[in-house]
Amino acid sequence: MANELSGKQVAILVTRGFEQVEMTEPRQALPKAGATTAIVSPEKGRVRAWNHTEWGDEFPVDVSLDEANPGDYAALLLPGGVMNPDRLRMDERAVDFVRTFAEGGKPIAVICHGAWTLIEADSVRGKTMTSYPSLKTDLMNAGANWVDKEVVVDGNLVSSRNPDDIPHFNREMIAVFAREAERVR
Repeated sequence: MANELSGKQVAILVTRGFEQVEMTEPRQALPKAGATTAIVSPEKGRVRAWNHTEWGDEFPVDVSLDEANPGDYAALLLPGGVMNPDRLRMDERAVDFVRTFAEGGKPIAVICHGAWTLIEADSVRGKTMTSYPSLKTDLMNAGANWVDKEVVVDGNLVSSRNPDDIPHFNREMIAVFAREAERVR
C-alpha cells in the first residue's frame, strides 16, 4: 500500500462546514499510498471544518476553485458534513468541477452527505451507492440504487455512510484510485 498512487494528485473539494474527520483521515491515508492531495475550495486562504457538533479546525486551501483544473487531478474526494455539500451544490463552479470528474470517468470517493454534490451534478443515475441514511430518498430520486453498507464500489465511484466507516472507505478508495492509476499508465 506504499506506492500504488505514486505521482497521482487527488483533489479534495470542500467548503466551510465539511466534516473534519471525513477529510483528515482519508487525507492521511492517501499519502501513505503515494498520492499527493490538494484542498480545493471556493473559500480563499483557509476553510473551516465542522467537528461532530461544533466548529472544528481551519485548513489552508491549496487551490482556489476558480483556479482549479480537474485535468490536474487523477481523482476526487468529496467529504460530507451537512453544511459543506449543501453549500457546494449551490455553487455552479463546484458542480461543474465534480461533473467534469464524473463525465471523464475519473475515480470519485464520497462519504456521508457528500453525495448531494454528485446528485446536483447529475452523476448518480444508474449507480449503486450508499450514503448517510437521510440521503436515501434523494439518491433514489436521482436514479441511484441506494444500499445500506459500510462502503460500496460501483466502477470508479466509492461511497460510504459515515465516519464510523472510514477504515473501510479508505481501503476501497485507495484500491479504486490505484486501479485507475494503473489503467492509465
